[in-house]
Amino acid sequence: MVRPASAEDISEVMKFSRANGIRVIPVGTSSGVLGGTIPLCNELVIDLTRLDKILHIDEINHLVTVQAGMNGWAFEEALNAVGWTAGHYPQSIKISTVGGWAACRGGGQASSRYGKIEDIVVGLKVVLPDGQMMAITPEARRAVGPSVKDIFIGSEGVLGVITELTLRIWRKPEVVENLVIAYADVEKAVSAARRIMQAELRPAIVRIYDDAETASRTEGQDEFKSRPVMTFLSFSGHRELVAAEKKIALDIVHSEGGKIAPLDAFNDWLESRYVSLSQRWTDQGYFMDTVEVVLPYDRLNDAYTKMKAAVKAINEDVHFGSHWSHVYPDGACQYMTFRLPPMDDEVALPQHAAIWDVLQQLALDNGGSISHHHGVGVFRGKWMKNELGVGLDLVQAIKDYLDPENLVNPGKLGLRSAADAVSING
Repeated sequence: MVRPASAEDISEVMKFSRANGIRVIPVGTSSGVLGGTIPLCNELVIDLTRLDKILHIDEINHLVTVQAGMNGWAFEEALNAVGWTAGHYPQSIKISTVGGWAACRGGGQASSRYGKIEDIVVGLKVVLPDGQMMAITPEARRAVGPSVKDIFIGSEGVLGVITELTLRIWRKPEVVENLVIAYADVEKAVSAARRIMQAELRPAIVRIYDDAETASRTEGQDEFKSRPVMTFLSFSGHRELVAAEKKIALDIVHSEGGKIAPLDAFNDWLESRYVSLSQRWTDQGYFMDTVEVVLPYDRLNDAYTKMKAAVKAINEDVHFGSHWSHVYPDGACQYMTFRLPPMDDEVALPQHAAIWDVLQQLALDNGGSISHHHGVGVFRGKWMKNELGVGLDLVQAIKDYLDPENLVNPGKLGLRSAADAVSING
């Protein structure tokens, strides 16, 4: 492992890597869940966490420039201390880095208002595999051919090392209004969310929980006995705008049969939203995993029903629950949690693989995407050709041009592995 303190240090490492045929992996804090930073062939790890500073806050253009290895929570707290927010709150914020957000094309919990990381990042500095340092200057927009910036957002370290980023920032909101709503079923809840987004409202948070996920969060609350599906809505910003958005949203909510419920579950979530929930189950021998996909609204309800049935067909005792936490005018992220009961690995691992297979395939069969914000890493690689088709060949061609010896994080994103790479099941 090397721990560079500057882009110049990283450039020297990359030059040394190429000159000596040494494979490398750029790493922030390895909070990803799909093996994007797992060494497969004795790679040298480039630890970026010494690049951990905010370099400049531009209060006129509402921009911040930050080094890639800065911890996400420290970054947001530093902005908050002077009245700003980046608007990007992934569950991993306390254990991830700003550069990792961009490298993995992440999404935060307030994405309906502030956008995903690709909407927030406006400039990058990258060290290429040959050691060249490239700057993509921050601009509000440019029309100079394909976006070079977007080649690196979501590249998961296979095309070079992101060292510095410029992001949009916003003033902390004047007011925040939170709501909890109970619906009769998922179809009503999703319809309300769709109509809210299509009405050009921009809630900071939209979270819909199916009945399985709602039950554990609303025990003893009468509002959910006849309406077992829960939604969180949150509006933030200027007082007058929040009031107007809330009024329009509530008209839609009521037209879909929604009923306002106490804020207890929302407040509990705010207290624990950056904490992993898996530990208490894995300690008891359960195997817990999550799969997030994207689905268009016209196929979402049917796809959800099929996915639930398909998982239950693999193991009738599995816990399967879904929530929808990133919504758009034309579709939503469906985030599924499954929990296999305690069993021997020789039984559990094939079932785990079968669940992944069926969920990924059903996402594609229903006009969706295999991933919304967790990315690809090594585990999702085998489905990339099915999603991108010849587009994956294009990504491989870019990789081959920048890194002809395949030295930088080989075998990730569904791209070509090194000849001596360890094979990982899945």
